Order: sequence, then structure tokens, then C-alpha cells
Amino acid sequence: MIQAYISGTGGYVPPEIVTNDALVRDYGVETSHEWIVQRTGIEARRFAEAGVGTADLAAHAAREALADARLAPHQLDLILFATLSPDYAFPGSGVLLQRALGLTSGPDAKFIPALDLRNQCSGFLYGLATANAWVRSGAAKHVLLVGAETHSAALDFSARGRTVSSLFGDGAGAVIVSATADDRGVRGCYLGADGSEAETLCQRVWDIKQRPFIPLDADGNGKVDPAHLWAHMDGRMVFKHAITRMTEVLGRACDDQRVALADIDLFFFHQANLRINQYLAESLHLPAEKVPHNIERYGNTTAATIPLLLAECARDGRLRRGMKIALTAFGSGFTWGAAILDW
Repeated sequence: MIQAYISGTGGYVPPEIVTNDALVRDYGVETSHEWIVQRTGIEARRFAEAGVGTADLAAHAAREALADARLAPHQLDLILFATLSPDYAFPGSGVLLQRALGLTSGPDAKFIPALDLRNQCSGFLYGLATANAWVRSGAAKHVLLVGAETHSAALDFSARGRTVSSLFGDGAGAVIVSATADDRGVRGCYLGADGSEAETLCQRVWDIKQRPFIPLDADGNGKVDPAHLWAHMDGRMVFKHAITRMTEVLGRACDDQRVALADIDLFFFHQANLRINQYLAESLHLPAEKVPHNIERYGNTTAATIPLLLAECARDGRLRRGMKIALTAFGSGFTWGAAILDW
């Protein structure tokens, strides 16, 4: 029977480190290091420079994942790109990544499908479920799954937006999901959604129901109300639902796989807020050493958090072959998911 396993990991963050103090000093955000750390655990994040887009960040992470898997781009059969900050409204960033990897010209051109996923913070897990299905069905042998975000271009650094702008950073994480005959890899993926809370965490920069979809002024220039231009979040509501749904879906995954929490070597939680993850770990009685985190250095990179953390832990030796791991995430939509893997 064909199984799907992660054969390579990669991660990339832009070089500019923006500390909490730099948010105040250089970006004019009316906050403080202490305020941000107390509520989120975040001490710094990375911002891409002007002219660098989401597909650019993804390409760095993808090349690292390919090298780790000892594959060339033309050996891929599918690209899955998870992001809430695509380079354009359309086309999707998947085709831009395909082009950046050299798959659209030259002797190694290969016009493989590229699929974009818009499941925000749960995007990587929705992508993992998709990659797993393609590989196990025999439709693909090697799938590139990337989560990448360039949040810094769309953050409100005024006092009005400080509770959101202090959370997010730029970065990319990538994995190669490959076929194997060995008894290893993705044991199960479990997904969920609740659209009744769709506007609790959203960015309605346009409304396609309106004519035109962006209001125009007297000169025909588009004008977007700040309430729609910037991301909106009811933090308390998100915290409450995140704890509930992540606990539920992780329990469902363990029950379905007949795995006890104590049998899992490492837990990779979406890096949205360190306080959420600490609360979740404490409520499940998980040892701190089993719950790695990097949000204090990178902030919330949305679809990139889990693959970026996987790459980091694989690189420094915390994540080793033969380990049993659990992944779980919650985000806008609301959407959520979990997965159990034998690494």
C-alpha cells in the first residue's frame, strides 16, 4: 500500500528583524514590548522589504525542502500553495512559484498543476490532507506543499490596528510529501469548519456583492473604508474557539488513530499566540519539551507557522526520524485541523 510521508522540509524568513521596540520606534505603533509579550509571547517578527512578495519567500523555502528531499523541481507532480496574502488577487501564487522554480521554460519545463489554498491559519493542514490524498491515490509521487505570507504590506500600524499589527510576521515554510512503500508517514488528517463566525476574523478589503466591488470617488479612484482595508479580529472570541476546536480535533485524531497523548513525541501547534498554545498544553497536561515554539521570534506567519517550525526542529535535531508527531491549527473561517504522522 502506498503511504505519504514528508521527505523534505524547508523554511525561510526575511532578514529584517522587527522587535517590539522597533514597532514603536520605527513604525509608530502605540504599544510596548511588555504589553505585546504579556498577551502574545511575541518578542520580534520578520518583515520583507518592498518589492519582495509571497511567492518570492515561498521559493526560498521550496528550494530548501527540495534539497532536503534530494529532488529537483522537475521531479514534482503538484504544487500546493497555502496563503492569505497572495501576490495578486489573481492569478494564485502557486503558478508564480512554479515559474520561480524554473518549471515554465527550458529543458526541465514541466507544466504541473498548481493549486492555491485559502484556509488561512489552517491552510497547511488542509494542504497536507490534499497532498496525502494525491499521493496515496497514486496521482502524484512528489507534492510540494508551501505555506507563505507577506503580512507586513497589509498591517495597520496606527493606534487603531495595534492589537493586530503586533501579531503578524512574514515567512515561508515548505515540505515535500512523497510516496513510500514503508509503513510510515501521514496516518490521518482531520479537518473542520464553522462559517457562522466567518466575520470574527476577516479582512474584507473588497465586497464582490457590490457594484463596483470597490467604491469609487468622484475621480474614479477606488476608496476602501479602513474598517475593510485592514484585518479585523475579535481576539477573545478567537481565543475561546481556538482552544475548543484545537482540543476537539486533536482528540478526534488521537482517538481515530488509537494513539494516547503520551505516545506522541512532539506537538506542533499553529503559532498564533503563545498564550493560546500554553493554555492548550497545560489543559492537556503536555510536557513543555514536547511542544516546541518559535512565535517569540517570528510572530504569527499564518499558513507558514507549522512547516516553518517543522523545518526548524528537523534542522536542529529536535525532530528525528521515527518520532510520532501531532499537528494542529485553528484560524479564520473558522477553520481547523489536526494530523498524526510517523516521521
